[in-house]
Amino acid sequence: MSTKRDEALAALRDWSLPGRRADLITAAWQAGETTIAVLAEAARVSRPTVYADLRSRGINPDDRPKKGHAMLALAPLDIEGFTGRYETADDECAAALRRWKVDHPEADGDQAHAEGMRLVALMDTAARYADVRDRLAREQLARAERDRALHKVEVQWEALSTAAAWLAAHHAYVVAVDEARTAIDMWRESAESALQRPWFCSSPRDEAAYRQIVAAGHPALEEALAELDQTPVQTAESLRADLDQADEHRRRLAARTLGLASQGGQENGS
Repeated sequence: MSTKRDEALAALRDWSLPGRRADLITAAWQAGETTIAVLAEAARVSRPTVYADLRSRGINPDDRPKKGHAMLALAPLDIEGFTGRYETADDECAAALRRWKVDHPEADGDQAHAEGMRLVALMDTAARYADVRDRLAREQLARAERDRALHKVEVQWEALSTAAAWLAAHHAYVVAVDEARTAIDMWRESAESALQRPWFCSSPRDEAAYRQIVAAGHPALEEALAELDQTPVQTAESLRADLDQADEHRRRLAARTLGLASQGGQENGS
């Protein structure tokens, strides 16, 4: 089933009437697609043109609506004494079982065994949950930094049009491109790490433990998992290729500007 965002992008790819493009770019933006590179690809225009079209419709591209779900909170775990740390899990489990036996002095062997199995499931689930949650959170943060860095490239390039200190502004653009490349690589690494640890509950005890963790105020993982890029290597390569292609074109334009400036300086000096 097509989503509102998909329909908006499909319409944008088919724009033809003068003035219609800005309306369609705005519609796609309002439908939730706030990645400038995606809008530019769909409209078959440059990213600066997308910025101009958005501003012509009263939208500040710097004030992007947040996409997706909220960042995962990383509050420390303490579920019946289980902290989610693998290195202390066995000791925590033994301590939890001792506490239970003190509180249930009349319990028989079968009851103690059942409680031990429950605690083992809680121990394992808490440790896996903490690992998966932390990897997902790192991916979310790296993704946000990747998008921020790519957006900064566009801001710095656009700033060159009106910069009084052109060389300093161009250097800021060059630095922004380098930072964006690094941010893309760091996101790819965190996304690959997150994919290495799938989340699952293999038994009713695991499911009960997971519900207990969420009931204690810790975030559920399903939404973050659904947002996770399943092909981070390909996505990173695509982002790097787009960035490098745009940078190469912009370097040629900058070289022409510098050439004209140098020519003008020579004429003034003659």
